[in-house]
Formats: sequence, C-alpha cells, structure tokens
Amino acid sequence: MNIMTLETVSLDENENALLILDQTKLPGTVDILHLKDIRDIWDAIKTLKVRGAPAIGIAAAFGLYLAALQSRANNYPSFITGLKYAKCYLNSARPTAVNLSWALNRVYRVAETHSDKPIPEITDLLRLEAIAIKSEDTETCRKIGEYGLTLIKNGDGILTHCNAGQLATSKYGTALAPIHLGREKGMNFHVYCDETRPLLQGARLSAFELLADGVDTTLICDNMSSQVMKEGRVSAVFVGCDRLAANGDACNKIGTSGLAVLAKYYGVPFYVFCPASTIDMTIQTGSDIIIEQRSPEEVTEMWYSKRMAPEGVKVYNPAFDVTGHELITGIVTEYGIARPPYVDSLKEIFTTKATASNPSH
Repeated sequence: MNIMTLETVSLDENENALLILDQTKLPGTVDILHLKDIRDIWDAIKTLKVRGAPAIGIAAAFGLYLAALQSRANNYPSFITGLKYAKCYLNSARPTAVNLSWALNRVYRVAETHSDKPIPEITDLLRLEAIAIKSEDTETCRKIGEYGLTLIKNGDGILTHCNAGQLATSKYGTALAPIHLGREKGMNFHVYCDETRPLLQGARLSAFELLADGVDTTLICDNMSSQVMKEGRVSAVFVGCDRLAANGDACNKIGTSGLAVLAKYYGVPFYVFCPASTIDMTIQTGSDIIIEQRSPEEVTEMWYSKRMAPEGVKVYNPAFDVTGHELITGIVTEYGIARPPYVDSLKEIFTTKATASNPSH
C-alpha cells in the first residue's frame, strides 16, 4: 500500500466519524482509526496518533463538528455552552501548535455568528467549515510547495527534520511540499532525514513517505547533520513550524534550533515552512511560546524491548525548541517568502493575505 494515496485525516459522513491514519504504528502497520467520541479524538491528538500542526487543526475541526452533532441541547444557549466546553477540551490536548486553537476558534465562530438558526442547521454549517479548513490546507500546501521550489534546483540535497510532509497535513506537507511537488514535475532530489529523537518522526514518517514517493532518501542520526553539511551534501535545510512569533522566531520539533546553528556555521540556507495560520502575531518573540513537556518514558524506554536508561535518572523532554529569527534565511508561506527583517516582512505577508481574502478592496 502506497502511503501517499491515503488521507492523513478525513471525515466519514456516512459513519459520522473522524478517520485518522494512526502515525504511532507507522511504518510497520497502516491502521485507519474511526473515532466518534471527543475523548478519543483528544487522546489521538495528545498521543500523536494524528500529528503535525495542520493535521491536528483539521482533526480538531472535525472533532468539534462531531461534538455538535452528538449534542442533546434543545436550545441555543445550552448548545453553545456545550460547544465551548468541547472546544476548550480539544484545545488542551497540545499547548504549542497554534493551528489547533486557530481551527477550533474558526469553527466555533460559525456557531457564534449563526445563533438565530436552528441547531441542526448550525451543526451542518460547522461541518462545512471543517471541510473548508481541510480543502484550504491542501491548496495552501501546494502554494507553499511552489514557492519552495524556487529555492532549489533539480538534483539538490535537502536536509529535513521531524516530519513536515503529507503525513502532517492534508496533502503535500509544508517543508516536504517542494519535494513532493517537484516529483510531480519529474524533478529529483536527495533528501537527508534526521531520525528526530525521541519520537523518530524522521525515521518512521518522513523517510517512509519520501520513499513511497520515489525520492532518493537517506536516513541519518540527529548527531550526523554536521557531518553531511561539512561534506557539502546539503544545499538547503527545510523544516516545518508549529508556531511562529511576530519577529520570526520559529518553534518547531526539538532539535531544529541546533540544525539552524549548524547551517549558519556551514553557510547552508535554512528555511522554515508554514501556513500563515501558524504565524502568531499576538506574541512578539519565541520566548512567549509555551514549550510542551512530554513523558520521560519517550526517552528512556519507548522504542526499546527493555528500558535503556538507569532507574531514577532525571529526564528533560521538551517537545519543541525555538529557532531565533537571526538564524533563518527565509520563511515560506502560501503568500510568499518572508525575508529579514521579519517584523516587517511578516506584516507584508498578512497584508497580502488580507488582499487575497478581499480582492475587491
């Protein structure tokens, strides 16, 4: 089964269920989960069965619709109160990725602005909004891929970290979108995937989907990145982003900032890829971003038949780190590529976004 033909997250309207490709079992087992209960959806987000900022947002949007569909409220005040609880509950699953709260708030606002309509009609509007979020994500990723392709040429070597590919979105991905889009155009690249400790998203997911797309792929341990850059194998570093501050500081999977430091040292361009929905203009710098702390067991025993660390040892397991804007060559969005100074160029991105949303203005 080619993983590229499967949807990462979708809605089964006949079954009224959220379908997700369980990424905790990849690459060994391809399993599609059918989730109806909001608690199961929360768990799927929390335990990384669905992961990647855009995919999390899409899953949560469908989850909020399903919560509305299952509501027993017979009046609007009770309905909106229950929906707000479901929104807050789903949002608590992961604190760092801004797409989660963005998608939930977008769907919730539909219910808020249609208080004069019957509950079944409001619920259907929520379904349509969630579907729109997914559809827009596919187009967004395609545009990001097009802009990304302008940064590389056929045959280039690309280093990537974690998984910012199709498995993290509705299609194409963000950081891997230029690679997949380039393949559609007959281009070839050599991609080096950091394994991405401790959850191995590079080894289990990026390498898996790139091979499925016929990409020349090499897996390396995280601590080998300096060597492949030193040997001149890397033309550019492409990474995703879970939250971007107004000054261009980028929060992404732990290990990203170290790559940026190495890239700066070796003179390798370092690009961050993200949809505009990931840019959080309400926070000025990356120091304002809450970094999720995850279970010690992910480090000490998760991938081992026996515990590999001594009992009683302390474990520090932040899920993300923040790459300073001064280390970033460019930020690739669906509205163009932002360049330093990011305080100005990100504002221009949002101006372009506003113009695209209101072409008559």
